[in-house]
Amino acid sequence: MSAGLDWGEVQRQLFDFTDYGELLVLVRGSILAGALLALVGGLVGVFVMQRDLAFAVHGVSELSFAGAAAALLVGIDVAVGSVGGSLVAAVLIGLLGQRARDRSSIIGVLMPFGLGLGVLFLALYPGRAANKFGLLTGQIVAVDTARVTTMTLLTLVVVGGLVAVWRPLTFASVDPEVAAARGVPVRALSLVFMVLLGIAVAMAVQIVGALLVLSLLITPAAAAVRLTASPVWVPVLSVVFAEVAAVGGILLALGSFPVAVVGENPVPISPYITTISFVIYLVARQVGAHQARHGRGLARAA
Repeated sequence: MSAGLDWGEVQRQLFDFTDYGELLVLVRGSILAGALLALVGGLVGVFVMQRDLAFAVHGVSELSFAGAAAALLVGIDVAVGSVGGSLVAAVLIGLLGQRARDRSSIIGVLMPFGLGLGVLFLALYPGRAANKFGLLTGQIVAVDTARVTTMTLLTLVVVGGLVAVWRPLTFASVDPEVAAARGVPVRALSLVFMVLLGIAVAMAVQIVGALLVLSLLITPAAAAVRLTASPVWVPVLSVVFAEVAAVGGILLALGSFPVAVVGENPVPISPYITTISFVIYLVARQVGAHQARHGRGLARAA
């Protein structure tokens, strides 16, 4: 008898929408949390692209993972540990990494340190393996009412902070030397943004896991800048793309929810979100290239 994969069974595991309506009620918290994360990720991603901080996002996520794993080990709220780890990394990068070369070196040091600590804490954790796996790849049923409340508060902090510094931060991100010459507190704004980025990364770890935070903090904004250079349309499109990826990914992942409940190998949420996000990016590249050839569309918007 062949020991190979039964692709029919794999498809049934990935997409089984039996009793979908009843299951949808069970993940309302995850859907709301995903929508909140998409809003934050779409807005933060605009400045991540402007400031060339994609590598920093990954570095912060490793310490966020370490903090979450430590919290899981000692039995406190994982969100608290995740935020704590993110803020430590963000502040260190913001204070010590003003120049691109210094920043890259610091991130390169922090990433293996954070990952190593996280793996150690998970190895010491005696609980369910699904809890460990969820920190890396996300969980569809991990968001309860308390977690939604926490994420709502974090969303208010990040969005409120971005609104407060949006104009000077944009100036400092696009042309830091001229901004500094005109009296804009470039260094202070950099630190403020890194703190907001740290909070956003901690939120992302709760939904897509530490390994794949780039899918909501980088890819939507990267797709948006392929379509337009408008300072208005870039954040709008970035948020829209992030919402489609996050909420759409959760709704698709819900099709594998029965397997996640009764099976030994639960299907994580992150592959659905990352795939939608990647497809959006590929489409945006093609549309952007077409606009560039024909000189029309949002790419010419003011």
